[in-house]
Amino acid sequence: MYAVIKTGGKQYKVASNDVIKIEKIAGEAGSEVIFNEVLAMDDTIGTPLVAGASVKGTIVKQAKDAKVIVFKKKRRQNYRRKNGHRQNITIVKITDLCK
Repeated sequence: MYAVIKTGGKQYKVASNDVIKIEKIAGEAGSEVIFNEVLAMDDTIGTPLVAGASVKGTIVKQAKDAKVIVFKKKRRQNYRRKNGHRQNITIVKITDLCK
């Protein structure tokens, strides 16, 4: 059994006991979160959401993702800028798919 959920402007295909990295959501490690925006569940595809469906998960930890290097350059102009960015993420373990 699987579900497609939407959170943080992105879509994730999840099943029970999956561990996913999503954009940061509020909550402490160990607290439960519920995703109500379920786009599909098994053979049922929502229009746009599946009515009455939800996905429950537990926050494993709040962390930062790997560093992304942003490098800008204009040739022959002696213009170079280097910058780094680390996105805040939340690691969630999916516990239950409810229909």
